[in-house]
Amino acid sequence: MRLTLHTDYALRVLIHLGSHTSRRVSIREIAQAYRISENHLVKVVHRLGQGGFVTTVRGRGGGLELARPASEINVGAVVRFTEDDMTLVDCEGRNSTDGRPCVLSPACVLRGVLGDALGAFLAVLDRYTLADLLTGREAALFGLGLPHEN
Repeated sequence: MRLTLHTDYALRVLIHLGSHTSRRVSIREIAQAYRISENHLVKVVHRLGQGGFVTTVRGRGGGLELARPASEINVGAVVRFTEDDMTLVDCEGRNSTDGRPCVLSPACVLRGVLGDALGAFLAVLDRYTLADLLTGREAALFGLGLPHEN
């Protein structure tokens, strides 16, 4: 399975905010830190706000911050929220040229196997919170003075 850029950027935003809990952070700062588009991050941050993962404050002194402690933000929940389609194969034919379902669909066992694999993937992500992803390495990268591990 490959996560979309939207989910990748959402996780990066959360990691950045989790590494900077003492202040609000701008979209521009995050975009510069990761060398990604501000315009794309606006959409990502908006979606994270809808999901209750981040809070945005407008105006002077505004910016972004985590909506709740990093220990309460589950990685699996973020991935489920930000991924629009977690289908591993197109059994229904939505993306096929003729729009017809796969001829194997009525007797296919693969769909169930892939469903189990996706469930296992998400179960692993569910074991982690944003706090688990904040190892101090991010802080070193962003110049917060914490030691960098090798």
